[in-house]
Amino acid sequence: MALEHVRIGALPVERFQDVLPPARYEQFIAGVERSRSLLAGRVVWNVNSTARGGGVAEMLVSLLAYAHGAGVDARWTVIAGNDPFFTLTKRIHNNLHSAAGDGGELGDAERSIYEEALEPNIEEFAQLVSPDDVVIIHDPQPAGLIPVLKQRLGVRVIWRCHVGIDTPSEVARRAWGFLRPYVEPANAYVFSRRAFVWEGLEDDRIELIAPVIDAFSPKNQELTHETVGAILACAGLNSDGTDGVPTYLDESGTPQRVNRRAEVMEESELRPGDPMVLQVSRWDRLKDPIGVIRGFVEHVAPSTDAHLVYAGPAVEAVADDPEGKQVLAEAQRLYEGLPDDARSRVHLACLPMDDLQENAAIVNALQRRADVVVQKSIAEGFGLTVAEGMWKARPVVASRIGGIQDQIVEGVSGVLLDDPADLTRYGEAVGDLLRDPGRARSIGHEAQERVRDEFLAVRSLMQYLDLIERLLSAPR
Repeated sequence: MALEHVRIGALPVERFQDVLPPARYEQFIAGVERSRSLLAGRVVWNVNSTARGGGVAEMLVSLLAYAHGAGVDARWTVIAGNDPFFTLTKRIHNNLHSAAGDGGELGDAERSIYEEALEPNIEEFAQLVSPDDVVIIHDPQPAGLIPVLKQRLGVRVIWRCHVGIDTPSEVARRAWGFLRPYVEPANAYVFSRRAFVWEGLEDDRIELIAPVIDAFSPKNQELTHETVGAILACAGLNSDGTDGVPTYLDESGTPQRVNRRAEVMEESELRPGDPMVLQVSRWDRLKDPIGVIRGFVEHVAPSTDAHLVYAGPAVEAVADDPEGKQVLAEAQRLYEGLPDDARSRVHLACLPMDDLQENAAIVNALQRRADVVVQKSIAEGFGLTVAEGMWKARPVVASRIGGIQDQIVEGVSGVLLDDPADLTRYGEAVGDLLRDPGRARSIGHEAQERVRDEFLAVRSLMQYLDLIERLLSAPR
């Protein structure tokens, strides 16, 4: 079998009553009841290329669980692929951000690689889908399923593009040209922001849905100070966690314990009083781990006593990102070449991915432990780690790119960097927050309120259900 079917739990939508104003909650429940009736007997399929690692997989975990809690039969299927396929789709991913990636071509040979790898997925998936179902295809990897679903089965299909760039280059347009024959037949195209929409797509099929976070998930739920210390101590990321118990609530509300340790490259563990700057990202050149480390060493460390933690997933666990090992190795070589004093304040962590909820709890604890959260990406579709840090009431310093600039109000709910390559400005922004705790707290408070208003899962769920309702009421 080519396909992997991911098990999904069910989360009660009633829990949003605790975080939404009464009128908004009532509107939400009314929409849920309408959608439950409309979708009775139908399946809403979600198809992507990995069940672990990255923001898309994280969003699907909670979004589909809330759909189940709303009485919708939502399912999640992951396609299979070979090494040439994932090398190619990583190239497309980079190109969509106007980055050259590995510099390879997107021609007839690459189209053959793409279609041949998807063929067994297409044949298997076509046996599962009913014409009355709705299929949401996420990102470039499974886009090749769309024409068959539309032309052979007459299924309503939504293509959800999570990546993009504000000002496209010819490199980005080349990737559009490669994907366009697969994408165009879809009934709707969902982008995170208007600037990401491809030229030439039918405007009446375009929908804008910004990504969101789940306030109740292991990654975002409330943790006490003692629990944060205990989780980080168990994960090997803190020297003192003896006063707490390293537990969190899983998606079902059951207490679970953090047991696995991260693989950490460091001189010594963080001490409880050490100020901490944090970036959580994949080991991806577009997240700029090298720039994050260099900027900290050159422009933050000399004037503060802060430490930097750069935390990413264990690279062998992220199947659809073949560059991860290379980028991690580059970061490790940079670390090894740092002067002794600087190296003692830099920590490179590969977080365990065996249990994704445990991984999320470790990230949660890191973000709550941080004094400043950083997302100094070179390119970014949205940047969920920004919303996550904001939800924890932490001041965030991030690049003014992509969806990040939709989340942060400059100087109010965070600090935006006009040029991600300007390491001096990056260091100044981080250092200023470290030296002014009052300003940092004020920005953190405003950040949390902004996420409450704009970026919680309830909004995204209702936007998808409204879109599906419109598609089902329109002619095929």
